[in-house]
Amino acid sequence: MQDWLTAAAGARPDHEAVEADGRSLTYGQLLDRATAVAARLAAAGVGEGDRVAVTHPPGLAFAQLVHALPLLGAVLEPGPPAGSPAPRLSAAGVPAPARELDLEAVHSVIRTSGTTGEAKAVELTYANHAASAAASADALGVDSADRWLCPLPLHHVGGLGVLVRCAINHTTAVLHDSFDARRVKAELEGGGLTLASLVPTMLVRLREAGLRKTPGLRAIALGGGPIPAGLLEWAADTGIPVVPVYGMTETCSQVVAGSPGRVLRGVGLRIAQAGEILVRGPMVARGAVAADGWLHTGDLGRLDSAGLLHVEGRVKELIVTGGENVAPLEVEQALLAHPAVADAGVAGLPDPEWGEVVTAFVVLREPVGEGALLVWCRERLESFKAPKKVHIVESLPRNSGGKLLRSRLAGGAQGP
Repeated sequence: MQDWLTAAAGARPDHEAVEADGRSLTYGQLLDRATAVAARLAAAGVGEGDRVAVTHPPGLAFAQLVHALPLLGAVLEPGPPAGSPAPRLSAAGVPAPARELDLEAVHSVIRTSGTTGEAKAVELTYANHAASAAASADALGVDSADRWLCPLPLHHVGGLGVLVRCAINHTTAVLHDSFDARRVKAELEGGGLTLASLVPTMLVRLREAGLRKTPGLRAIALGGGPIPAGLLEWAADTGIPVVPVYGMTETCSQVVAGSPGRVLRGVGLRIAQAGEILVRGPMVARGAVAADGWLHTGDLGRLDSAGLLHVEGRVKELIVTGGENVAPLEVEQALLAHPAVADAGVAGLPDPEWGEVVTAFVVLREPVGEGALLVWCRERLESFKAPKKVHIVESLPRNSGGKLLRSRLAGGAQGP
């Protein structure tokens, strides 16, 4: 089969493929640009199987490189933007050869976010991306007029997946080089977008910026971290269509969608005896599958009587206090339900008596005392789950995708 860009350019040459940097390219133009980039890379010695690091900011140059590499059989290895200017592109050079797509070949190597330890490099094949796009289409639908807003980093799978899915579906990706609440609010309220991908912290900032309408928007795919208490209720009351999604780099993005989560078509999912979520399916990276045939996600969860998934935190992040297990996410949700709390993170700090003590770090939107927050939690949680200490901090450590870096929380124990 043809590579995705060539197929899209053949089917819809004049349809807008990608919009970024205040400019846009049709699929025909994008194929011409990608072919020129591939020619330059081929002249420089890049060939089949070679890994090419791409550190351009999200934009047209990044999109061209993403689509140029399959023309050579080379592998995309995106990294955080290095701040270097985009290269000047020219059609001069050795023509890139036409290639048939090998679905089992590696398309990209994506590094995990490393929220609980060292980041891992995950090899994702063309088949993984194709299966992920099909699962996403099943969850969110596909329309020929779709315009998908992506203010996420493109070196993470959540952002890259938007660019790839749009090419597979011959629709339009709208890329932002970073998240700006006012800019995103204006685009969402202005109409013309049908889909968007956000992480919870972005939607919180949009709520604070006064987002009130999203004409024409079919869904906001919301993933990448725990959703603060009350956020989905606010979206529903406001008429903003939010679809929580669950997935990870090793699953090439979403495998569950909805609130609570519906397991997507083609995905196998079960809960191990210890409560860990296990996943398998064509979107799961080969190298991430254990000997038993399942991806062990490291996430805790449960399936309800309707077969819907409820994610309850990370296995490695469980706090063991006095012999009892505490999921930090549950405590964070209780704190985030307090009207004065803007953000919250919970970790277990070493304690000679209890082993670990539940410790909270909160960012306030208005003044409130530590004692009041402790009482709030005790009224809503079992006694062993309630924090023993609350630290007021100016901000929480998060990565570029908005995920909480829980292992760094202890560094804020002294407060601002």
